[in-house]
This record gives sequence, structure tokens and C-alpha cells, in this order.
Amino acid sequence: MNGLPERRRVRDAELMRALAHPLRAALLDHLMAVGPRTASECAEAVASSASNCSWHLRKLAEFGLVEPSAAEDGRQRPWRACQVGLELGEPGPDPALRSARLAAVGTMLGTEQVLTQRYLDAVEDLDPKWRDSGGLNSYALTVTPEELTELVASVDALIRPYVGTIRTETPDGARPVHVGLRAFLRIEADGEGAS
Repeated sequence: MNGLPERRRVRDAELMRALAHPLRAALLDHLMAVGPRTASECAEAVASSASNCSWHLRKLAEFGLVEPSAAEDGRQRPWRACQVGLELGEPGPDPALRSARLAAVGTMLGTEQVLTQRYLDAVEDLDPKWRDSGGLNSYALTVTPEELTELVASVDALIRPYVGTIRTETPDGARPVHVGLRAFLRIEADGEGAS
């Protein structure tokens, strides 16, 4: 897609279980959003201890999700995300993989909920430019599976050039922003797809 790095496709149950751990997911999300940070800086951002974050960052490194970054002062050891995003794919027939995927997706949705709630709690104190620039929108679409695939790909193509770990020239005043997209067949209370 326009020469941009691809998201990592996760098809390994062990890696998905690692991503289902809330602290590991929060650390990876934080590093992908803000760039290289030390374990102490991460601890402050995710409400944990530096030693706990350091241990979990090493575990994420074992999976190739993060790596040590060059330190500016030679003493601090920052970590950086190796990925520009993750794609968990479809559940497939393997029950272990399906279970691990559901756990990882559940953790990702939990993170989205936490970030949304933090925003709502702080919205009145934000600079009006930031408060007025975002959006919390919901749509009820009527589309075919092919149209939905095309729509998701089009939205992805619009968003990807702005991904923090991809963007090389960031304008003054740019800050990390969370964008979440969910697009799926609406399932009603009876477990059936709406028609």
C-alpha cells in the first residue's frame, strides 16, 4: 500500500496469548503511539512499576514486537515498537488459535474502552482545537461483504500514512491520536445476523 510497511499478521496462538495480557498489550500500544520510551516512562503511562514493565517488555521482545532502541545519554535503555500494527486475522478452525485470538481481541477492545473513557473524562480540559477535531461516530451501513471489504481497505489506506511508527516527517503540533475502527455484520440478540 503506497510503499508503507505492512502490519504484522499474527497467526500464532502463543503470540496471541501474549497479546491478551493487558499490561503487554498496553505497553505495545503505548510504544506504537508515542515512540521509544524507557521502562520507567512506560510504567508511568500504563500505571505499573518500572521493573514489571521491564520484564514484560523483554517478553514482548522475545516475540519480536519491541526491541531496545539507541539511548541518547548512554544510561537509559529505551524500548521501541518493531511493528506498525497487528492484524489478528480470522479465527479459523483451530480451537486453540480461536480461543487465543478472542482473548487478544478482548484485550484490544478493553484498551480502546479505557482510552475512550480517559478522553471523555478529560475532554473539558483539552485545548479547544483538540476537543473539536476528534469524532465519536457510529454508522449503521447496508453493504455486501465485498463492499465492506473495500470500505475497510479504503479507510485503512487513508489512515496508514499517519501511523506514528510510519510517519517520518511530523508537523509541529502533531500529537499521538487514537483511531479505532470496527466493521462487522450486525448480530442481533437471537445470535442471527440482521437482515
